[in-house]
Amino acid sequence: MQFKQLITARRSVRAYTSQPIDERVVEHVLHAVSCAPSAGNLQAYEVCLARSAQVRAALARAAGGQSCIEQAPLALVFCTHAGRAAARYGRRGATLYTVQDATIACTYAMLAAVDEGLACVWVGAFDEAAVRQAVTAPAEWTPIAILPIGYAAQTPPASSRRTLSDLVHEVRP
Repeated sequence: MQFKQLITARRSVRAYTSQPIDERVVEHVLHAVSCAPSAGNLQAYEVCLARSAQVRAALARAAGGQSCIEQAPLALVFCTHAGRAAARYGRRGATLYTVQDATIACTYAMLAAVDEGLACVWVGAFDEAAVRQAVTAPAEWTPIAILPIGYAAQTPPASSRRTLSDLVHEVRP
């Protein structure tokens, strides 16, 4: 898919079929994650891959009952790993760069999934401690996003977007 088509085809899908995802497709998505740029190329994030129905159900509960997480055959949980950035970048690395790294990696996963004919939705509303427990993440990892991935059972229409004149502010001397 051409990039322009890819970014306009992406939707926040919250209903999935039960069709399993081929392992080659999962590997393509994970490879895209590993290619994401990061501060100092430290890749100060971790990705927890949840295929188990039990783990996805726990993630759905941690996200206030968002059943799309349980319904999708796969969920990726993106976590910061502050220690990977703190040594080089101090507090800013630990509190900001790791969040940026994790969110860029999640975006790459999202676009790779769409490129493979899959659907997903970014889930950011959840109880951090419950997500950490569901994926057995260590205390130094902070969950930032859950990305359920699967084949769309429905495709919502495109959302309205702000106009460029409202969104972009040119800075002049």
